[in-house]
Amino acid sequence: MNESPSRILVVDDEPSITEFVSYALKKEGFYTDVVDNGEDALALAMQNAYDLFVLDIMLPGMDGYELCRRLRAKTTAPVLFLSARDTELDKVVGLEIGGDDYLAKPFGVRELIARVRALLRRGNGGDFPGANHAITASGITLDEDAHTASGENGEIDLTPREFELLASLMKSAGKVVSREDLLRDAWGWEYLTETKTVDTHIKRLRDKIGAAGYDPGLVETVRGYGYRFKQ
Repeated sequence: MNESPSRILVVDDEPSITEFVSYALKKEGFYTDVVDNGEDALALAMQNAYDLFVLDIMLPGMDGYELCRRLRAKTTAPVLFLSARDTELDKVVGLEIGGDDYLAKPFGVRELIARVRALLRRGNGGDFPGANHAITASGITLDEDAHTASGENGEIDLTPREFELLASLMKSAGKVVSREDLLRDAWGWEYLTETKTVDTHIKRLRDKIGAAGYDPGLVETVRGYGYRFKQ
């Protein structure tokens, strides 16, 4: 029997961040709701059983700290704070009022997903619905926990950025992934202006795949749009 994906509520009043976070979570298979204020977040928390809350601290009206206090009266689901405020005092306050983790802005996709997975595993006493730590396509297996890519010819030696690009492509194997989405996945929301760097890193990724004895043509160029990993 297939379990339903974990359900996450994202609360932030910056559209660029909510778009980035919800995109990253949905791509990992999580069900995600988004609101931009604490009052709406509380209303949704009363209506739905969430597995995790991702809260900005600087919210209009009710701030993230107060929202966390009120959520704690209703649920034991983990709370991950997001904030541009990165002092030790901010972190201590967030954790003392019931938060479970604290992620400073700006952050990348992998760090966000790693924190989310860790909190969900902790909350569920092990694994969780929607977890997907290994991806296999065209004879290559990518292990997201170990950060390795390998197959019958052995391991492919990748930099962290090349690994993130390959992960993004393999998760959508057989489908075209735009340069903008690759930037979002591998660099984070703060790097969404320059897409030419994607082409440079894709060339290096292909070289690494070829050097390891695999077909560099597994990463195909789709002219005018982006790239596709052969299924």
